[in-house]
Amino acid sequence: MTPFDPVALPGSNNPDMTDHVSGIALRANAFGWWRIATVLPAALTSGLIGSILYLFFAGVGIWGIDWPVAWGFAIINYVWWIAIASGGTFISALFFLTRSEWRNSINRIAESMTLFGAACAGIYPILHLGRPWFFYWLFPYPNTMDLWPQFRSPLLWDFFAILTYVTSSVMFWYLGLLPDLATLRDRAPTRGKQVVYGVMALGFRGTSSQWRHYRVLYGVLAAIMAPLVCSVHSIVGLDFAGAATVGWHSTMYPPFFIFGAFLSGFATVLLLIIPMRRLLRLERYITGRHLDVMGRLLLTSSLFVGYAYIMDAFNTYYGGEKAEITMFQEKLFGYYAGIYWATVLFNVLLPQLLWFAAIRLNELVVALVSIGVIVGMWCERFTIVVVSLHRPRLPSAYGLYHATIWDWLTMLGTVGFFVFGILLVVRLIPVISMFEMREILAPRRP
Repeated sequence: MTPFDPVALPGSNNPDMTDHVSGIALRANAFGWWRIATVLPAALTSGLIGSILYLFFAGVGIWGIDWPVAWGFAIINYVWWIAIASGGTFISALFFLTRSEWRNSINRIAESMTLFGAACAGIYPILHLGRPWFFYWLFPYPNTMDLWPQFRSPLLWDFFAILTYVTSSVMFWYLGLLPDLATLRDRAPTRGKQVVYGVMALGFRGTSSQWRHYRVLYGVLAAIMAPLVCSVHSIVGLDFAGAATVGWHSTMYPPFFIFGAFLSGFATVLLLIIPMRRLLRLERYITGRHLDVMGRLLLTSSLFVGYAYIMDAFNTYYGGEKAEITMFQEKLFGYYAGIYWATVLFNVLLPQLLWFAAIRLNELVVALVSIGVIVGMWCERFTIVVVSLHRPRLPSAYGLYHATIWDWLTMLGTVGFFVFGILLVVRLIPVISMFEMREILAPRRP
């Protein structure tokens, strides 16, 4: 395995690739490791359902939120999950527009990660409303109470952005599946699977007119998704920048959040493809080239995030505002200083190992770096939300935040739901986009 590997190893061909990838989804019995791997995520998902039901009964008071930290794990995890989802869209949509062939082996994994990451993110804002059964009040619709949202609020536009992003992500993911679902329909060994995959394929037969319309529509959706991923996380940043809260009111937040989205998204994709290429025996189609390119992207994103951290410190001290400086010093040396320095270690220092090609090709080290980045990005969100809120402008309003068991159960439950969703994708649909890989493996015309 080298950085100069092709996107598919020599000797790979379309019939073998199609047989191998479709065979994974059409297996009569699941892999033994798959059965074992689903136990813990299923249990965590059950815990998520239980914690949500108890939240409906007892209210948000079961969380650790209080004055002055009125935003806690719900907003931390919302921003964390939407960042992970955004990184997957960046890989799938933007690199499709640039015609990067290495994307074809991992775009299905990235799109599935986007889908379930966005689903996990969407849970939190609704729960954080306090009365989530009235979430539809966020819609600007005529009603007897003359209730209308505040159109100048970033939170309203955040709602529209997430709704648009989730809808577009589902459409983009499903449209990319249609040709492969048709392949599974034609290869399914049982009548039941033929019917299920046939219905899901929506009558796709691969005629020339269907392919012509399909490619146009797929390209249009990719062109929409590429800027949408930046706008979504910019709006998430504006949720904070629009508030006159110490540490938040900064024009740096929209690009800062985009940098963080790329970093956590690339790390999560790496963390998924490394075990999958081994467990599903996809080494021929996910090669050293993919690990090298993704490692370079992870390193580049880390440098961007490091630059944002430096500018955050510079702007704080250059501005000279007493409350901002007090909050920043609390971030460096205060009660939550360990979380801040963990952020710097995992997001900036640890990824510097990826300067070396030998490290980028070492699957174990890359997986550990990716785990570190994911943890570091969560610590960054904790620092942004909690550290800023627990030191407001009035010293008499200072306070601390401690998460409760229900905060942790909800967070771990979404992690379990995410992993469980990815495992379902591996079991039921082609984990590699077969129709796009066929274009790479087809013999080139002289």
